[in-house]
Amino acid sequence: MSKKSNKCCIAVRCSSNRQDTERQVYELLKVAESRGLEVVEVITETISGKTDGSDRHDLKRIIELAENGEIGHVLTSEVSRLARKNSVSHKFLEDITELGVNLYWHSHQMDTLLKSGKKSPVASMLFAFMADQARAETELLSERIKSGLALARKRGVKLGRPEGEMKTTEFLKKHKDIQKKLREGFSVRNTATLTGKSTFTVQKVKKALAAA
Repeated sequence: MSKKSNKCCIAVRCSSNRQDTERQVYELLKVAESRGLEVVEVITETISGKTDGSDRHDLKRIIELAENGEIGHVLTSEVSRLARKNSVSHKFLEDITELGVNLYWHSHQMDTLLKSGKKSPVASMLFAFMADQARAETELLSERIKSGLALARKRGVKLGRPEGEMKTTEFLKKHKDIQKKLREGFSVRNTATLTGKSTFTVQKVKKALAAA
């Protein structure tokens, strides 16, 4: 293991902003505490697990920490949080293992390296299985979505966002300056003055934000 084996980073990923990463971080902070590990960085990423490794800035950051000898462990909630592409997850594990860094995933409370620093055969097999399962789940979900959309079209269901929602989204995009001031706590009147827009427009933006 790394000379700084008491130091770790926490890696969490979600596929959209609607998903909450707080639970993942909370659980892994507890794990680090119970193991006497010092968390040097919490790395979060909002991106699809199907994304290629070249676009995974979170995984690159972990490798950077490992190469610099700043961590001896990576803590994550489950294998699918790393990636849903076998090529990405296996390459990542190979890279950190070569650097003497242990991967722990909480769903199975599994470590890829033994205390001796050698690879755990059981963890290696389970990692491969979980990585393949993550890929299969993604493919199955994709097929279900395609099938559901095709059935909806046959039934004449109009797909896509409701027209009103689309108009609201476009309206808010045009007034990002107003959104910023309102979120900073400025009143409607002051926001109108600072942005040079009417109080009527500011009121509309405020109402749209409240309904979003």
